[in-house]
Amino acid sequence: MDLGLKGAKVLITGSTKGIGRAIAETFAAEGANVGVCSRNLAEVESTTAALKANGIAAYGGAVDVSDAAALKAWVGDMAAKLGGIDVVVANVSALAIGQDDESWEKEFATDMMGTVRLVNAAMPYLEKSAAGAIVTISSVSGREVDFAAGPYGTFKAAIIHYTQGLANQLAGKGIRANSVSPGNTYFDGGVWNMIKDNNPELYKTALALNPTGRMGTPQEMANAVVFLASRAASFITGTNLVVDGALTRGVQL
Repeated sequence: MDLGLKGAKVLITGSTKGIGRAIAETFAAEGANVGVCSRNLAEVESTTAALKANGIAAYGGAVDVSDAAALKAWVGDMAAKLGGIDVVVANVSALAIGQDDESWEKEFATDMMGTVRLVNAAMPYLEKSAAGAIVTISSVSGREVDFAAGPYGTFKAAIIHYTQGLANQLAGKGIRANSVSPGNTYFDGGVWNMIKDNNPELYKTALALNPTGRMGTPQEMANAVVFLASRAASFITGTNLVVDGALTRGVQL
């Protein structure tokens, strides 16, 4: 299937490792030009160098998405270098599950407002695109109550609501908006790798909940994101695609 992404201009936040890196690599493999960011400049530089091996244009910047001015400046810089924006993927998370004020504030600033501000900054460019698309990364914790109930689960649920609202509001402009809710995703250096090493009982319990007997991979999450952003999904908007290997039990209405 031709996803129709060759030459597309794509921005992905939090895109130097894990799911975000896999998303950037998959877009690049489809011939899209990409803009990436993370808080670590060295990781940004190594990621853009690797992405360019696909024969595409890749740019990046060191950005903390909770910094409104820095995020807006990065979007403008990437749009100038790429010659516009067709797709934005809001991927960053603070991964805060504590019940203290700081955890709530981090999740709001990073997950919620990082998503809202990315979309707002990119909107003038998306409106000029012939195939504008927004993909936000939520979580199964936004669908069901689990050990991450609290700030993480709350704002991941809010992101689904926000995205479906965007889909309705932007349909007349030809801009699609969808969310992807990954299940537990394992990769070296990721949160589940750390849990496996530091809290093996929690890891064992989480693994046992999935009927497949395993966790997902960043590539499996990236495949869903890139499909939803592509022309192959041209009539899909306002959906929340759960990619969890049947982990969640609730019926999504």
